[in-house]
Amino acid sequence: MKIGTDIIHIQRIEKSLAKYGDSFKKRFLSSQEIQTAQKVESIAGYWAAKEAISKALGCGIGANLSFHDIIISKTSLGAPTFRLSEEAQKRHPYSHTSLSISHDGGFAIAVAVIT
Repeated sequence: MKIGTDIIHIQRIEKSLAKYGDSFKKRFLSSQEIQTAQKVESIAGYWAAKEAISKALGCGIGANLSFHDIIISKTSLGAPTFRLSEEAQKRHPYSHTSLSISHDGGFAIAVAVIT
C-alpha cells in the first residue's frame, strides 16, 4: 500500500485562473474534469488530488506521469475516485485505489491510497 498527500492554498489557484483563464485549467484537467470541477475550491482539490496520486505512485508529475494521465471522476454518491490512462497503468500497475479531497480555511487537501 502506498499513500500520497498534497495541500494547496486555494488563492494560488485563483490567481492562476485570473491570469491564464481556461488555458490554466486545460493544463492539468480533462474536459470532463473541467465540467465536474466548477468552483475554485474543487479545481484546487483536483490539483491537490493529482499531486497526491503522483506522490503515492512515487514518481511525481513529470516524464513518467502527466496531469492528464490521472483521470478524476465521482461515484454516483459524489465521492471522488480516479484511474490512470492505459499508458500510465502499464508503468504504474495497481489493483485498488482510494481518494479523499477536502477544502476549508482557504486550503484544499487530498489523500490518495494505492495498492
